[in-house]
Amino acid sequence: MQFPEPLTPATLVRRYKRFLADMQFDDGRIETVHCPNPGQMLGLTEPGSRAWLKRGKGKLNWGWVIGTADNGSLVGIDTGLANRLAAEALQVGMIPELAGYSLHKPEVKYGASSRVDFLLTADDRPPCYLEIKNVHLSRQPPLAEFPDCVTERGAKHLRELSAMVAAGRRAVMLYVVQRDDCSHFRIAADCAPGYAAGFIEARNVGVEALCYACSVTEAGIAIARRLPIYP
Repeated sequence: MQFPEPLTPATLVRRYKRFLADMQFDDGRIETVHCPNPGQMLGLTEPGSRAWLKRGKGKLNWGWVIGTADNGSLVGIDTGLANRLAAEALQVGMIPELAGYSLHKPEVKYGASSRVDFLLTADDRPPCYLEIKNVHLSRQPPLAEFPDCVTERGAKHLRELSAMVAAGRRAVMLYVVQRDDCSHFRIAADCAPGYAAGFIEARNVGVEALCYACSVTEAGIAIARRLPIYP
């Protein structure tokens, strides 16, 4: 995914109220920008770190897209991009485990008042229910982790996928790591014990788990390679 226009560099002053951050532009002015990430963003909110912004479309003039980790690596912080990255990767066959499906339909209702990120279908196989989670946490590079806080919504998705497997469908959880300094992945059980337990239960009943890391530059972000999932 190439950004439609060049991102604008800035320096992080502070991140607060989850969805807001103050940024200082290179000309010295300071503006409040939208932070499209509800997580704690551990290791990504150090004042003085570099950031890259896009033009905003709402009340705020700018939106935060890329941050800088403590080790200097670029990290995509916009959780909303994970689905777009996955969609592009599916179209070009970058995820072989999910190849062979002719239709990739987004936001399909399923389960108890949920919408699956993608329903993959083909004439010669059962439908595949695909949930996608954005990953930005790496407390000990090269280890990527998810989640960085308690997520009941995430645990619900694991239960919904498990129900799809019980009904004879295929169900896959795809973790998209928006950083390129990681070589393996695991669930951060200390951050979300309930989610970790649900992940184990879901895999035990047949829910598949995949993790792919991205290449991240100021010009664009794209899914690049598979990461092994550690217990």
